[in-house]
Amino acid sequence: MKAYGAEFFGTFWLVLGGCGSAVLAAAFPGLGIGLLGVSLAFGLTVLTMAFAIGHLSGCHLNPAVSIGLWASGRFQGEQVVPYIVAQVLGALVGAGVLYLIASGKAGFDVTAGFASNGYGAQSPGGYSLLAAALSEIVMTMIFLMVILGSTDRRAPPGFAPLAIGLCLTLIHLISIPVTNTSVNPARSTGVALFAGGPYLMQLWLFWVAPIIGALLGALAYRLLAAETTSSGRPAAPVSMA
Repeated sequence: MKAYGAEFFGTFWLVLGGCGSAVLAAAFPGLGIGLLGVSLAFGLTVLTMAFAIGHLSGCHLNPAVSIGLWASGRFQGEQVVPYIVAQVLGALVGAGVLYLIASGKAGFDVTAGFASNGYGAQSPGGYSLLAAALSEIVMTMIFLMVILGSTDRRAPPGFAPLAIGLCLTLIHLISIPVTNTSVNPARSTGVALFAGGPYLMQLWLFWVAPIIGALLGALAYRLLAAETTSSGRPAAPVSMA
């Protein structure tokens, strides 16, 4: 239960910090943080929570990451669904707190997007469904590979939170114009349920594409980084525990 609670609060912070920076600070007159600031905010939420709760739950904060870690042999299958439930609930509460804060300003319009993800008319840059799907799959695949590589027992110890946080920052720098960057079904669900309308109707893509990307990332890393024993056979996978 401590692990599930950690995932709840970690995903709550991811949505409040990352999406909050987009909703409240990105275009603030004269002091707006813009695309660079929002990208950095998402990376910082993961970096800070990796140090805060990584030793409690592994700091997944993302259903696609939990599924990818399971596919790579790093995470127990019976914990995947409870982790996803905790992550989605945390994202919903984070989006709810953000909504209460944002709606305190006159003229706030949640239907304008609320940092939601989308394609076509709902894409910040007007990108197509195919472009959005490809972006989300590739970005999540690379994200999984960075997570697996930086937490491998052969990697330099202590640097995984930095590598993962910076990777998420880079992913946002690349793909905010395409989809507003998801790579995380929980993050997408939390804000889409408040934005509603077309954002909610397009939510399916931001579950399907990141999960496909995570599975591809797990497969790619297992192929690239498989250890061999003295007999030439693959060694047992490394546990996240």
